[in-house]
Amino acid sequence: MEAPSSSSPIAFSASGEGPTADPTPTSSRPGSLQPDAGVLNPSSDAADADAEFGFGRPEMGREALAGTVGAHDRHLFLCYKSPDVWPARVEAAEFDRLPRLLSAALKSRKDQIKKQTRLTICEGEDGTESSNGDVLIFPEMIRYRRLTHFDVDNFVEEVLVKETEWLPGAVETLTGSYVFVCAHGSRDRRCGVCGPVLVKKFKEEINLRGLQGQVSVSPCSHIGGHKYAGNVIVFSPNANGEVTGHWYGYVTPEDVPTLLEQHIGKGEIISHLWRGQMGLSEEEQKEVQELRLQMNGGTEHKVANGASKEIAAAESVANGTSSAAGGCCQGTRSFSCCQNGPSEDKLESSHTDEQETENVTVKKSKKENKGSARKICGMPTWYESWEREDTYAALAVVAAVASVAVAYSCYRQMR
Repeated sequence: MEAPSSSSPIAFSASGEGPTADPTPTSSRPGSLQPDAGVLNPSSDAADADAEFGFGRPEMGREALAGTVGAHDRHLFLCYKSPDVWPARVEAAEFDRLPRLLSAALKSRKDQIKKQTRLTICEGEDGTESSNGDVLIFPEMIRYRRLTHFDVDNFVEEVLVKETEWLPGAVETLTGSYVFVCAHGSRDRRCGVCGPVLVKKFKEEINLRGLQGQVSVSPCSHIGGHKYAGNVIVFSPNANGEVTGHWYGYVTPEDVPTLLEQHIGKGEIISHLWRGQMGLSEEEQKEVQELRLQMNGGTEHKVANGASKEIAAAESVANGTSSAAGGCCQGTRSFSCCQNGPSEDKLESSHTDEQETENVTVKKSKKENKGSARKICGMPTWYESWEREDTYAALAVVAAVASVAVAYSCYRQMR
């Protein structure tokens, strides 16, 4: 079973063990609502709520985020009602038949579903772009309209097991970017305080930048890691058109423009907020983050309480896009990370290093040439040996001939 920080309410796969959820009862987790507590008291002081459960809470930003997303390969979002009426475990609520039956069908067919699939509830409202019963599927970027509890088994069989189209509903292709913000207040007060503020900020920035129809934002149910609130998931195509869900934690309203400009606008990962991504295991997420920081010259430092936190200097690394002046690396699975071109200081340093290396090489080459010249003048050893042996042979022949001549001369005189 996954750790509470990296679990989701529902995750199924052929090799999984059924749904995974936080093992600690909701009422006993820090910041969670008690069964009879209901939602936040409207009369409570906003400043006190923020200090205890919001962006000013003491735990904010204290833990490293990379590697806190449970492994999954597909993410389903069921549009269903609003966070105000979601129970703590909406996928298991007796009176919410659609999410409960869809969750049960995924569990019963987990051995036949090839891709590890995660189910999350998002806001649905009839008469809007996301009506009750709509199902959004990532990374396929498709939508099925108006799923009912009568259709659940057939839908799971056709779409998730057989991976074909569900004939009763026409499939729609999703375009643009989709942002989901955990605002499940009945599950955890931190998400209930941070989530709605972030959704409002995203909508304001989207309208301000004229991104209506290009970027969609919706509140969603628990995705795992209450303590990392605000929790945000971004599905956005990269330069190659590939879509991978990236998870961010400790997101504040001040980070929203950066997510829109850097991640959605440029395809660049915000490293110090990055929790992980769809398609990677927890360990692979950590390895990817370490590789990204190394490529971008980032390091990790220790904060006051001793927990490690990625510095913001390493936050600008592109996912799947390459820069003309930079280099790209191919990481685990389909992940690719690119860095921008090196800075002028790095270029100057690199140029100096190259010059020094070149000088050393030239000096070494000169020394080698001198040595070779000396050897050529003195001739190689094997050549010297060959010439010496040939000379000895010639002298031996001459001596033999002289000996024969002397002997013959003596013989003539004796006669």
